Amino acid sequence: MAAPPNFKEGQSTYRPPRFNGQYYSWWKTHMHDFIMAKDLELWDIICDGPHVPMKKLEETGPTVPKDRKEYSDIDRKVVEKNYRAKKILVCSIGPVEYNRFLACDTAKEIWEALQTAHEGTAQFKQSKIDMLTTEYELFRMKDDESI
Repeated sequence: MAAPPNFKEGQSTYRPPRFNGQYYSWWKTHMHDFIMAKDLELWDIICDGPHVPMKKLEETGPTVPKDRKEYSDIDRKVVEKNYRAKKILVCSIGPVEYNRFLACDTAKEIWEALQTAHEGTAQFKQSKIDMLTTEYELFRMKDDESI
């Protein structure tokens, strides 16, 4: 994990690390630490998705999302956490990367969009690992080469 060439020591603990499209793995690690230091529940929201307050229609009926007018104070605080996590992510990303997650509604969707764009999908990663493993297994010293 290489650090950006213009890395300055003593970055702010109040502002999230800035991502400009390069050094994604460096930014991802620093962003994870920044969010965890702010609030552990924010990281849970990024990993698991936002909490949606629910209500039962009848005693034995299905549960459905509450209308915003029906939120209690506790519901509002929980829903607010997604917006806090989303705001931290949006403030850390430069204008070049902004278009990647323009249509995302939740912090989880933003994080996943960035991860897919810069690391690829799980299937892509596995195919790359398989390709490199095969290349390694086929590696042989040529007759005219010395150790």
